[in-house]
Amino acid sequence: MKKRIFPSLLLLSVALFVLVGCQRPMGKSFTIGEGSFLLDGKPFVVKAGEVHFPRIPREYWEHRIQMVKAQGMNTVCIYVFWNFHEPQPDQFCFEGQADVRAFVKLCQKHGLYVIVRPGPYCCAEWEMGGLPWWLLKKEDIKLRSLDPYFMERVRKFEAALAGQLADLQLSKGGPIIMVQVENEFGGYGTDKPYVSAVRDVLREVGWTDVPLFQCDWSSNFEQNALDDLLWTMNFGTGSNIDSQFRRLKQLRPTTPLMCSEFWSGWFDNWGRAHETRDAKDMVAGLREMLEKNISFSLYMVHGGTSFGHWAGANSPGYQPDCTSYDYDAPISEAGHPTPKFDELRAMLQQFSDKALPPVPAMYPVISFPKVELTEFAPIAYGCGGLCTTENQNNLTFEYNNLGWGSMYYITRLPEVPVPSTLTLDAHDYAQVFINDRFVGRLDRRVRETTLTLPPTREGDVLRILVEATGRINYGRAIKDFKGIVGDVTLHYADETVTISGWERYPIPDDYGQALSALDGFSGRRVDEYHEGFADEVKIFGTRGYYRGTFNVSAVGDTWLDMSSWGKGQAYVNGHAIGRFWEIGPQQTLYVPGCWLKRGQNEIVVLDVIGPQASVIEGLDHPILDNLRQPTPVITPQDGETWQGDGPGAVWQGDGPGAMK
Repeated sequence: MKKRIFPSLLLLSVALFVLVGCQRPMGKSFTIGEGSFLLDGKPFVVKAGEVHFPRIPREYWEHRIQMVKAQGMNTVCIYVFWNFHEPQPDQFCFEGQADVRAFVKLCQKHGLYVIVRPGPYCCAEWEMGGLPWWLLKKEDIKLRSLDPYFMERVRKFEAALAGQLADLQLSKGGPIIMVQVENEFGGYGTDKPYVSAVRDVLREVGWTDVPLFQCDWSSNFEQNALDDLLWTMNFGTGSNIDSQFRRLKQLRPTTPLMCSEFWSGWFDNWGRAHETRDAKDMVAGLREMLEKNISFSLYMVHGGTSFGHWAGANSPGYQPDCTSYDYDAPISEAGHPTPKFDELRAMLQQFSDKALPPVPAMYPVISFPKVELTEFAPIAYGCGGLCTTENQNNLTFEYNNLGWGSMYYITRLPEVPVPSTLTLDAHDYAQVFINDRFVGRLDRRVRETTLTLPPTREGDVLRILVEATGRINYGRAIKDFKGIVGDVTLHYADETVTISGWERYPIPDDYGQALSALDGFSGRRVDEYHEGFADEVKIFGTRGYYRGTFNVSAVGDTWLDMSSWGKGQAYVNGHAIGRFWEIGPQQTLYVPGCWLKRGQNEIVVLDVIGPQASVIEGLDHPILDNLRQPTPVITPQDGETWQGDGPGAVWQGDGPGAMK
C-alpha cells in the first residue's frame, strides 16, 4: 500500500526546500588563528567587496548583492554612516533606505558574510565623513576625540546601531564576522586613548562575539595600534604587496594578513579629470594576495551614487566630490558588469572549488527626448524665513540651524566713493550682488576670498548668496562650517570696515521647499517671469527652481543630461538625484528606473547659477569624463607641508584646510 502524503506536510517540505536553497548555511564561529582566519576552526580567506547601501536604491539592493556574489566574493563590507541614520540628535532612522538590518539579512540570504564598519568616522567621500552636521552647532567641539559631548553622542549612535545588528553576529546565527574600530585614524592624528574609548564603546554596546579590527596605512598604523585589535592595511592598485605588510609581519609574524581597502579605482572631484585605474593591475594585485593567503576587501566593488546632498569634499584645500561614485569599480554605477568585472571574475573562479553563480540580468536602460522645464520660481522664493538667532554676525549655516542648501545674506553698505575690496571666507560658492547688479563670485575650490566692488552709496543693498557644496570628509578639515565663516570686511584707501547687521534667509536643500517655492510663485512659466517681473529678473536672473515633466512608455534606468545647466540639485518624482555642476567632469545624473513610472514623471531642478537652456534629455549612458575647464593647480600656502604617502594626503600648518 502506498503511503499518503498530507498536503500540509508537502507544503512544509517545499517551504523548507526553498528556504535552504536561498540561504547557504553560515558558520558558527570566526576567529583569528595562527597566520589565518578560522571559520569554524578551518582556514578561511576573506574575499570581500565593499558596497554602501545608501548609495544604492533599496529596490536594487538584492541585485547588487547578487552581482557581488557573481563576482566571486564571499563577504560584503559596509560602512554605516552616522549622519544617514541620525539626521537630528536622538532622531534615529533605520527604516526604508536606511534599513541596514534588512541589507545585512539580504547578504545572509545569498550566503555572503558581512564586515561592519560603524565609524563613528568613515570618510568614503561622504558628507563630513559620516559625522552629523549638527555636531558643529557646538562650535568648540573637538571631533574624533575624547571631547565629552562627542563621546556622548558616539555612545548613543553606536548603541542604536548595535540594537539593529548585534544579534546578527555569526555566533548568534547572523552573517557578521568582523567589526571595525574607527577608521584610518593615522590620517587624522595620534590619540590611542580616543581609539581605545571607541573600542570600549563597541564592546559595551554588544560587539562581543566577533573580532574587532582597525585599519590604516602601512606608513602610520603604529601611531594608534592597539594591542588587542587585529591590524589591517589599506592600499591600492599597483602597490608592492610585500612592502605594505613588511612592518606588520615584523611586529606580528603569525597574524592573519588582510588588505581592508584595496582601491579598485578612485573618486572624482568637480573640476578635475575623471579617474580610472588599470584592470590588469587590480587583478594582478588581488591574485598575488590570494596566492599568499592574504585576505582582502575590494574598495569599491560597486560604488553607486551619492544621491542628494551626500557627496562630501576632499582635503587638502577644498575639493568637492562628484555625485557619481562610480569609482571605476568592477560593477558600474548602474550595476552593470564592466571589463574589470569580467577579468576579476575569471581570476576569482580559479580560486573557487565551485562554479561561480551566474551574473544576474541587468535592469533595462531607457532614454527620452529633450523636454523643456517651463515652470519657474526665483531662488528667493525658496527661503525658509528670516533667521532670528541672537548673534546676527555669526553667519555659519550651523549656528543658523541649516544643514544643507544655500543662504541669502543681506545688509546695507556704507558710502565708499572709490572701488573697494570685499573680503570673506565663503563655504563654498558665493555670488555677490549690489542692489540689482551681479558683481561676481567667489569659489572656495580655487581659494577665492576677495572681490573688487564698485563705489557705493550709503544704504546700497549688499546681497550674498552662498551655496554649500559638501562638507570635507578627510583630515582635520572635517570640522567644516558652511556659509560665511568669520568677518566680512571692506578695504579701501587705508581703511578697513567690518560689515555687520546681516539678515539671513536659509534656503534648505529639500524637495518640499522646492515645491513650496514653485507653488508660492504660482508655477509661472519661464517666459512669463521674464516678461512681467522686471525687478526680480534684475536681481535673481535665471537663478531658481524649474519644474517640468517627461513621459516614458516603459521604466528603466536613465541618465539626465545636465550639460545646459549651471550648478545645483535635481529631483525626480520627489527623489533627490544629486548635485550637478557645469564644470564637469560629470555631466549626467543617474536616475534608477525603480524611481520612475510609466507615463508622466516630474522633474524639479534648483539652479543657483542659472541654465543656458532649461531643457533636459534622458540618455541611455552616463557622461562622466567631460571636463569643461582646466584643472586648477592648488599649491600649498606658507606654513603648509604634505603629510602622508597615500592618495588624499593632507597638508598641515596654518593655511586654509590645514590640520589644527
